[in-house]
Amino acid sequence: MPVSLHHIVVDAHDLPALARFWAGVLGWRILSEREREVVIGPEESAPVGMCFMPVTDEKVVKNRLHLDLTSAAEDREAEIDRILALGARRADVGQSGSESWTVLADPEGNEFCVVRPKTTLID
Repeated sequence: MPVSLHHIVVDAHDLPALARFWAGVLGWRILSEREREVVIGPEESAPVGMCFMPVTDEKVVKNRLHLDLTSAAEDREAEIDRILALGARRADVGQSGSESWTVLADPEGNEFCVVRPKTTLID
């Protein structure tokens, strides 16, 4: 049997704050909170969650791996506004401006994208 994805691990300075941000973005909840680990997910039995681990060094370059998020077509701009209100900021990673995605960064500078809705990803 092949391995399966368990957690997406994010290095963080303020574990609880970054976990709360991502839980708010994804509509997930805090599943466990320890001194050196905070885990979020949609529910305890979910196959994949996110785990926030402590790091002391500063982020200095663009992420080598990032998350792509999607929403319903009619909600995309509203979702971007909601995520910005939660503490994200717009990020410039060299995009031209004609992309079908919007690049944002979480409160600790980790880039992620809000892409066009899944129903139009095949177009």
